Amino acid sequence: MNDPQPPYLRIVAEIERRIADGELRPGDPVPTTRAIVREWGVAMATATKALAALKQAGAIESAARVGAVVAPRRLPSRSAGGLERDRVVRAAMEIADADGLAALSMRAVATKLGVATMTLYRHLEAKAELTQLIADAAFAEIEYPEPPPGWRSHLRVAAQLQWATYQRHPWLPRLVSITRPVTLPGLLEYGLWTLRALDGLGLDPNTRLHVYATMVNYVRGTAVNIESEAGAELDTGMTSKQWIRARLPVDGPLIAQVTEPGAELDLESLFAFGLERLLDGLSVVLTPREARR
Repeated sequence: MNDPQPPYLRIVAEIERRIADGELRPGDPVPTTRAIVREWGVAMATATKALAALKQAGAIESAARVGAVVAPRRLPSRSAGGLERDRVVRAAMEIADADGLAALSMRAVATKLGVATMTLYRHLEAKAELTQLIADAAFAEIEYPEPPPGWRSHLRVAAQLQWATYQRHPWLPRLVSITRPVTLPGLLEYGLWTLRALDGLGLDPNTRLHVYATMVNYVRGTAVNIESEAGAELDTGMTSKQWIRARLPVDGPLIAQVTEPGAELDLESLFAFGLERLLDGLSVVLTPREARR
């Protein structure tokens, strides 16, 4: 049976796939008409028609002294026609929330929105840009209260806000970098609100930065386990405490301590206990020496 799809459309689909998968990135040359003729075994007119279709779709553009290249991608403004940023980001977050980052792809988002994958790739710098945007959107959900008095209470609330955000979006800790932070509005707002806790303490900029990064990294490092713990509980049907009881020797000294009334070890208790010990340690840096005597 003959393929009903015209040959030039098969070429268009394959080049679009290469762009979508990142094999061809913005500014990269696309196959010339001669290269298309050799690779697909089609006539020159068919190759020309394929490139014309890609150009009309906005996937490629002409560059001086280079020829046809992959077009730059720009997110539309909120007021622009067609897809809006919020719709794309929200769809991506819903996919990540439901099935994890492994399920997130430009194709998955396009399918959820009911548009062609290339519609997104004309506006986004591949999946890496999309993950930055959903991370920023997750932090933008935070509603900041009036900061409580005292650096310790302020930092505690900041850590709890961050922790709650990770609980809503268990994929988020993997996208937060301490040494290479992304300067997007939601992330910047969290950083500025948190750093206000250190105002008036006479700290030099380097110390302020390290105190902030240490706390953020503690919360993130603990929260990395949220996603895997949820998956483990789903797979085993047991909480972490039930799992420990089932694995430890029944008559061993450790199981006796684990099963004692009031003995709990889960991510919530680990986070809360560790946070207070972290704040204890930071008091050495943030509390004047005379006040510690």
